[in-house]
Amino acid sequence: MSGASKPATNGKIVEQVRSMLEEELRLGQRVRTVDQDAPLFGPDGLGLDSLDALQLVVGVEKRFGVSISDREAGQKAFQSVNTLVAYLEAHGCGDPAT
Repeated sequence: MSGASKPATNGKIVEQVRSMLEEELRLGQRVRTVDQDAPLFGPDGLGLDSLDALQLVVGVEKRFGVSISDREAGQKAFQSVNTLVAYLEAHGCGDPAT
């Protein structure tokens, strides 16, 4: 089973997610060179760790107004950029909260 997600449909949300990763996690331009389906955690993608997960939860709530309610939801949402975008779309996000 490949587990690959379908491509993100909302380019604006993809851009906002990448910006959040750059700024909140101080990843800089590195996030733009990683495939949208690459893992956010571990050595095969961005290499994020458990402290980064906490920052992601806070960043998603602050920027998009969407809560990650539990560990299971976080594990599904934070697999890749595309899975995070899909999670945001599923929770009614079209634009970041201002």
